[in-house]
Amino acid sequence: MKKYFVLHPSVFKLDGGAMFGIIPKPLWSRAIPSDEQNRILLSLRVMLIQTAHRNILVDTGIGDYHGEKFNDRFGVQGEKNPLVETLKNLYQLNPGDITDLIVTHLHFDHVGGLGTHEGHHQNLFPNATLHIHRQHYDYALQPTARDSGSFQKEYFKPLIENAEQNKKVHWVTGEEGEILKDGEDVIKFRCSHGHTPFLLHPYDEKFIYMADLVPTSHHISIPWVMGYDISPGRTTVDKAQFYRFILEKNLTLIFEHDMENWGAKIKVKGEDYEVAQRFTVAEIDHQKYQLSFD
Repeated sequence: MKKYFVLHPSVFKLDGGAMFGIIPKPLWSRAIPSDEQNRILLSLRVMLIQTAHRNILVDTGIGDYHGEKFNDRFGVQGEKNPLVETLKNLYQLNPGDITDLIVTHLHFDHVGGLGTHEGHHQNLFPNATLHIHRQHYDYALQPTARDSGSFQKEYFKPLIENAEQNKKVHWVTGEEGEILKDGEDVIKFRCSHGHTPFLLHPYDEKFIYMADLVPTSHHISIPWVMGYDISPGRTTVDKAQFYRFILEKNLTLIFEHDMENWGAKIKVKGEDYEVAQRFTVAEIDHQKYQLSFD
């Protein structure tokens, strides 16, 4: 039987206008207030899934390698080795205990906790198999000028190449399929393309990890699309398709960047969708941050 946890190793800030695209500030600021630089506070939520034989991480957060100027610009708050320390303090897990790492996409705030480059590139999770979408990786190495700043390939490329040399990379391909299996426990995936090509969304019979397709509960409405998205019109199409799938499977959405809400159920509202039930961080056990989908 799987166990599910959400980790909160660090937080950062992004421009509120960029996070909500065409939605005017008088509307989005009701949901999330901004600071004096128009930035909003966002979680860098990571998911831990435990099966009989596996400790699985979904994404790794922003890491700690960026430097003072970067951290000040993006309001990064977190201790040294934030993900490693969180795993140790809450779950008594060492980096070597992580068996699998599912990478939704290679933007710096999702893959930054993969390793360190203090003097040399080193994977922080040496025994973990990296599950990465092949077509997304290819795109990340040659992105457009518009989104190239989101991909710090000088950081992730050596780490992934090192993992591949050690036969620790599972290249996921296609639009949907299976990521991994442990007995009867299976984690599958579907892809979206509006935020970035071949964005990987892990799911099982309980949850679906929305990553940056729906970064917070305030982005549920189909037109509420980030300005960061490489193809905002495609995002609206992807969201509608995903919502139909989510309702059919009765899945709980997991939000990667929502400070107050780790997840939600959705419902139809006319030709759009809205939150049917909100699951707040305040309501879960802060000793372990274990999720219950009952």
